Amino acid sequence: MSKSRSLRNKRRRRRKRKVRIAFFMCFLIVVFGYSSYEYLAGKNQASSKSPGVAQAEEAPSIEEEKEQYKEDFQGVDNLDDKINVLLLGSDQRGDERARTDTIMIAQYDPNNQKVKLASIMRDTYTDIPGYGYNKINAAFYFGGPELLRQTISENFGVEIEYYSIVDFEGFTATVDTIAPKGIEVDVEKDMNYQDGAGTIDIDLDEGAQMLDGEELLGYARFRHDAEGDFGRVERQQKVIKLMKDELLSFNGVLKAPRLVGTVQPYLDTNLGTGKVLQIGKDLILNPVETIDTMRIPTSDNVWNERKDYPIGLVLNHDESKTKEELQAFFEDEKEDEE
Repeated sequence: MSKSRSLRNKRRRRRKRKVRIAFFMCFLIVVFGYSSYEYLAGKNQASSKSPGVAQAEEAPSIEEEKEQYKEDFQGVDNLDDKINVLLLGSDQRGDERARTDTIMIAQYDPNNQKVKLASIMRDTYTDIPGYGYNKINAAFYFGGPELLRQTISENFGVEIEYYSIVDFEGFTATVDTIAPKGIEVDVEKDMNYQDGAGTIDIDLDEGAQMLDGEELLGYARFRHDAEGDFGRVERQQKVIKLMKDELLSFNGVLKAPRLVGTVQPYLDTNLGTGKVLQIGKDLILNPVETIDTMRIPTSDNVWNERKDYPIGLVLNHDESKTKEELQAFFEDEKEDEE
C-alpha cells in the first residue's frame, strides 16, 4: 500500500513539474511574441510617420558618418561599475554635417541606484584638441563624438565610455510612444517662436498642460527670452526627469519593446544590445528615485565674452574651477559611508 502511494505521489509531482514547465514555456512564448510584435509595430510606425527615416536609409553619407563615429570612438570601460554616457541631441538636416545643441554627461551607478546628469552649455569656451579654443559644440562638428570625448577628458578630467546621439524626431517619437496622451508639464511662461527656415514653431501658453512629443520638444528647445541657453538647459533636465518617470512606470515598461523599435531609426550609439538590456533590467528591478543634476559653467563661474569671427559670443569661465566642480559632482558622496 505504501509503495503504491509513493508511486502515485511521484507521478503527481512529475505531472506538476510538467505543468509548471509547460506554463513557463507558454509564458516565454507569449512574452517573446508580444515583444517581437511591439518592436516591429514601433519600427513600422517610425517609418510610416517620418519621411526622414526613409531618407536616412537612402543616404549613404549619413550612414557612413554614423559608422565612422563608432570606429573612431575610443571610450573605454574603466571597470568602476559606473557607466558614463555622452548624451547628444542632434539636428541633422539632409546631408549636412550633424550639429548638436544638447551636450550632457550621464552617469549610472547600479550599485548605489544613482543617476547623475551634467549639462554642458553649448557655447562654453573650451580648448578643442587640434583646433584650439572654440565653443564646445564645435568639437562635435569638427570630429563627432570622439573629439567631443577627448575635449571633455582633456579639459575636465571626466572619462566617457559610451555615446548616444538622438535625432530630434526620435525625441518626439519617444514621447508619443510612452505617453500617447502627452506628458503633464507646468509651462512657466508663454513661449512663442518661429525660425526663418520654418523648422522650429513653438507656441505654448503659461500653465499646467499635457504636451505631446512635438510640443515637449519645443518646450525643451525654447531659448528666446532673457534666460537664453541657461533656461533651456534647466528645461532639458526637467524634461528628462519627467520622461524617466514615464519610462519606469508600469505602462512604460510594457511599452519598452515598441519604444525600442520606434527609436532605433533615430538613435546612433555604441552601446551594444547586451549593455542596453543590462541597464534596462537594472533600472526596472531597482528604479532610480531621483536624478542629480548640474550645469557647467556654473552661475558663479561664467561670463559673456566676444571672440573674433567666426567664433563670436562665448561663455567664458575659470577652467580649473569648472574641472574641479565637475569632478566633484561625479565622485562618490561621503554621506554614503555615514
